[in-house]
Amino acid sequence: MFTVESSSPGETSRLAERMAAACRPGTVLALVGDLGAGKTLFVQGLARGLGFRGEVTSPTFNLMNYYEGKLPITHFDLYRLGRAEELYDIGFYEYAEDDRGVVLIEWPDRFPEEMPEDYVRLAIERADAAGEDLREEQRRLLRFSLVGEGLRDVYEEMKNVVDSGD
Repeated sequence: MFTVESSSPGETSRLAERMAAACRPGTVLALVGDLGAGKTLFVQGLARGLGFRGEVTSPTFNLMNYYEGKLPITHFDLYRLGRAEELYDIGFYEYAEDDRGVVLIEWPDRFPEEMPEDYVRLAIERADAAGEDLREEQRRLLRFSLVGEGLRDVYEEMKNVVDSGD
């Protein structure tokens, strides 16, 4: 596991944009965090880094958004789903197992047993605020971990991006 501290939404977005270079066809990234933690913000930066120039919004109500960039991007939000069977209805398994693009999954912890065998997990947490300073409230810890071994190269490249500052 590796952790990155972000001091602002802009910094989080720029980090995600740089990390897009590590993505390859078949990359699955599962984003965990409370409401408002910055999951969709991270997706916006990653999509920009993958060449998508349109608007990226949270798919909370339509459950899935699709974006065309250098690689196709499928963005799921599982927050509103109540049963694993609903994943079939939205085509989750077809996209999650498709090795032609990048799959981004918000709220994967709702159905952990249904996640793909291999993915990079990103947990976004609010850093402990040291008072009422707004800048402190915007601090986030981004914790990356690898599930399975199939995306080790993507995970290691993401870590290299962080380590190099590029």
